[in-house]
Amino acid sequence: MSTLTTAVEGLATDVQLPDGDGPFPAVLLRTPYDRLRHRAELRGWARRGFAAVAQDVRGRHASPGAWHPYAREAADGAATARWLRRQPWSDGRLIAAGASYAAHCALALALEAPEDARPDAVLAAVPALGPAETAREPSGVERLSARAGWWAAHGDRPDSDEQALQRALSADPGLLAHLPVNALPARLGRSLPSWPGLWRHRERGRTVALAVRAGVPLLAVGGHHDPFAEDTFALWRAWGGPSARLLMGPWGHGLVAEPGPDADPAHRVRLGDLYARWARRALAGELRPGHRGALALGGSPLWLPAGAEGEAYGPEVLPLRGPAFTADPERPALSGSLNVPGVAADPAGPAGGTPDRCVCVTAPLPLPLDLLGTAEVRLRATADTPCADWFARLVALGPEGAARRLALGAVRRADPPGGAAELAVPLGRLAARLPAGTRLRLEIAGHHFPAHARNPHTGEDPVTASRLLPSRREVAPGSVALLLPALRALPAPTDPEQEIPR
Repeated sequence: MSTLTTAVEGLATDVQLPDGDGPFPAVLLRTPYDRLRHRAELRGWARRGFAAVAQDVRGRHASPGAWHPYAREAADGAATARWLRRQPWSDGRLIAAGASYAAHCALALALEAPEDARPDAVLAAVPALGPAETAREPSGVERLSARAGWWAAHGDRPDSDEQALQRALSADPGLLAHLPVNALPARLGRSLPSWPGLWRHRERGRTVALAVRAGVPLLAVGGHHDPFAEDTFALWRAWGGPSARLLMGPWGHGLVAEPGPDADPAHRVRLGDLYARWARRALAGELRPGHRGALALGGSPLWLPAGAEGEAYGPEVLPLRGPAFTADPERPALSGSLNVPGVAADPAGPAGGTPDRCVCVTAPLPLPLDLLGTAEVRLRATADTPCADWFARLVALGPEGAARRLALGAVRRADPPGGAAELAVPLGRLAARLPAGTRLRLEIAGHHFPAHARNPHTGEDPVTASRLLPSRREVAPGSVALLLPALRALPAPTDPEQEIPR
């Protein structure tokens, strides 16, 4: 293998070529996270017969210019793709690949670049589709701590400082509680001019809307515990190309390197080999048409077809504490712990303490329960403030007493104060087996801080507000319904290493 370092349109670019005379198909990875960190990945592609290209995006690491997240990636990617196809070692065929922000770069090239520059296939893993998708829940609720961490580490700077937010929190544990949210850069002690502009992005779904008109094969890879799991699934479902493959395992944002608590040894997929097999067949036009894939069922060794869906199942939820509580942004319900103030670890134990949420619990499951598909909470409730966020957190309490978060949903409402409102809180997609004896605890709260910014309850923008009001809430007795996607019978299992390249 041979390595070449060059500049394409001024952007720092590394090329890893396979042994042999070529020409070769190519894989292009454009990243803000330092192309040098991808040397092993480039060598892996080259060992499998691909010319592998990694590039620092504009304004990052060795590439000159100004760093503007989510800007210019289609144009810079197009210039690089045209350059790549002119090289003597290229046979003209191109895979655009990447994970997280690099997946955004690959998708921008495939969906927004001129036709002559577009790749022949796209591999998008844990895709950070756009600023609104990464910064907000579908309902508009702001994801605070994750975005603060990313911007502190990578925003408005050519290099990265992964521990910037953690150091700042060590010096000031209440850092994220200071108001207004858009003044965070001053508290971090450095300039972040793009931070306020991030929150002006409110419209989600642009990339998914463009995906309907895609004309090339897609492999979308995600983790059930990844914050962008819903976006990964939506991208796959909307993709309009000749074939779309989905691989979802019980992983976090780091995929197989970040297994979740419900991962099984059977979920250790050899991603490098699988990617290369899919890429070869995608470039040869040998993939079966349509949407296919494999989903891991967490808590079991099973892989199931991506199209499998459970049927609505509504276990009875019994009130444990509530239905009246106060959502006080000065003392918000916290996201970092599964402990509920005033509720014993044993859901059958005594209750008490400050009511900052309504808590319900199910009876122990008499049999194992397999969940695959979209879950939702429905309820009727009131708030005495003109704007209110409603969070629903679903926690599995195992037979041995261990607590594990299953799902979280949020909606933002502007209902007349004191008026009863019918609420539907989507909990996202589940893919998990719950053992017999598991209890499900459902928490209804007005905050989930610091993972999410606090609603000030004044009707003001949570990013710019500096005044907070408590919000008195009441959940109508007997109105809470938990709808779970239960598999009545297991579909025939699949093997991802066979299904994805099929």
